[in-house]
Amino acid sequence: MRWALVKVCLAVTVMVVVAFAVPLGMVVQEMASDRAISNAERQAATMGPTLSITTDPVQLRKAVESTQMGAAGRMAVHVPAIGGSGPVDIGDGWAGAGVVAEVRSLGRATTAHVAGGDSVVLQPTALGSGDIAVIEILVPENEVSNGVTTAWLVLAGVGLALIIGSVAVADRLGARLVRPAERLADAAHQLGEGRLGARVPEDGPKELRSAAVAFNSMADQVVELLANERELAADLSHRLRTPLTVLRLNAASLGDGPAAEHTRAAVEQLEREVDTIIRTAREQRPVSQGFAGAAGGAGAGCDASEVIRDRMDFWSALAEDEGREVRLAGVDRVVRIPVARPELAAALDAMLGNVFRHTPEATPFAVDVHDAGDAVIVLVSDAGPGIADPDAALRRGNDGGRDGSTGLGLDIVRRVAESTGGDVRLGRSVLGGTEVRVWIALDDRARGGDRGAGGRRTRRKRRGD
Repeated sequence: MRWALVKVCLAVTVMVVVAFAVPLGMVVQEMASDRAISNAERQAATMGPTLSITTDPVQLRKAVESTQMGAAGRMAVHVPAIGGSGPVDIGDGWAGAGVVAEVRSLGRATTAHVAGGDSVVLQPTALGSGDIAVIEILVPENEVSNGVTTAWLVLAGVGLALIIGSVAVADRLGARLVRPAERLADAAHQLGEGRLGARVPEDGPKELRSAAVAFNSMADQVVELLANERELAADLSHRLRTPLTVLRLNAASLGDGPAAEHTRAAVEQLEREVDTIIRTAREQRPVSQGFAGAAGGAGAGCDASEVIRDRMDFWSALAEDEGREVRLAGVDRVVRIPVARPELAAALDAMLGNVFRHTPEATPFAVDVHDAGDAVIVLVSDAGPGIADPDAALRRGNDGGRDGSTGLGLDIVRRVAESTGGDVRLGRSVLGGTEVRVWIALDDRARGGDRGAGGRRTRRKRRGD
């Protein structure tokens, strides 16, 4: 915008300068020519009184030599034959006898051009006898253009100064217009990155001030809505404590045995998760510090193999109770990923919970981990009925065609993957059911780029899927 304004002002100023400077330079050139011709005519007129008195060649020569033009050799006098005397020519002629005769017959002054670019002024003068004498004045070319070059240089300098000044003024004006827009864009980027305190100074042109007011109002509304959402999540989670207390007391009375221990462990984990939700909801932290913030940096990472083994130990007891065959592969070595342990555990629980919730008992499932160098791929496969619409299942809040589902489990998995620059794909597994493929990027450059849909497109293009 700033450069566009400078270009417009530059174009307008150049047109104005050209429109005025070129005609003015031509006028200056014409004035210089008229000045030289007028001066020659005045010099020729000085010989009129002498010619009206005498036509004696000696006297005429003395009179010509006494003038400025005659002394410079730039004046010639042509007197026709009078009575019995012949014609008299004082000085060298430049126009030629034909031109002199034509001027004598016409009786008016004429300017003729001669070789070399010079000009000659021919001035007719009446003699006492009634005949016409012609006076020639040579006007050199440098006298006709005297001062024209200087005038053109002055005009060019003034025009250039006007152009530079207009560009400088346009640049300053453009800066005043662009700076508020840049601040607005910067604040929008900050807000998009989760810095909810970003605001815009309400200054600049009227339209940008209005935009700044609207942006600040929107940011305040976003902060208020997020605060309300956190409070609501905390309140709803807090309401779960009462039934959890009852459930824990009932679980304590189940006695001993693997099923009882498994139930008590599940209740304890559920209580921990509810407490974590309450604490997280109460924290006044930017939204961007959620999954994406937990994924950043080596200190926030974890060993995917260790987390998967731990969660499979938890789910294997339930799988054994339901007669499900479980296959686990690729977790025999350390696989570091830039995802916090709680986030990866939550994603695994969401995927495995979907297997138990949406497939019949005795349906086998498998968990595979593959280290692809620049990414880690986690595959959760089952032999169930599959998902009719995978794209709909990945949309937050959509049940994906499965009864009783909130549609938030796969959204948790998707956010964990996208926090690293990866993605999630649903497809048909080798077991015949659903395959959830989680691509967790290990490339720091992918995590430094755009998140969300743009990041997913880049990752897919790189993999050639």
